[in-house]
Amino acid sequence: MTHAAFAITNAAALIAWLVLVLAPRRPAVLSAVMYLGVGLLCLAYLAIGAWLLSHPATGGGGMPGFTPEGLAAAFASPPVMVLGWTHYLALDLFTGLWIARDADNKSFSRLVQAPVLVLTFVAAPLGLLAWLAVRERRARAGAPRRR
Repeated sequence: MTHAAFAITNAAALIAWLVLVLAPRRPAVLSAVMYLGVGLLCLAYLAIGAWLLSHPATGGGGMPGFTPEGLAAAFASPPVMVLGWTHYLALDLFTGLWIARDADNKSFSRLVQAPVLVLTFVAAPLGLLAWLAVRERRARAGAPRRR
């Protein structure tokens, strides 16, 4: 189960990222990334988590202690590592989708978006930080003025 789930979730995420970065941003394409990418990764997370809870001998016998040692022990189990990795894949893709939609709404070119999306794919918190820095001026320009 572990190797197959890892391979399937990685392939699904990679395909969704390629579509997000390279395909035209039509509503159907964005919906496909949301539901066939993010949504299926979320369902995979649910399925892996349910499987782990029903198979405690595989390392899914409960919540680890919230300490560095407890988390290290939990992630030493390959099925738990796949669960955690699927969590990252789903949320990173959702973050990339939000960045792409926000960039399109603020009329940023795809040439500006692409490096930010690639950075988000590789290291989502850094990609999100980069996007927040890049979008700031346009976001302020489009915000309603307070009186």
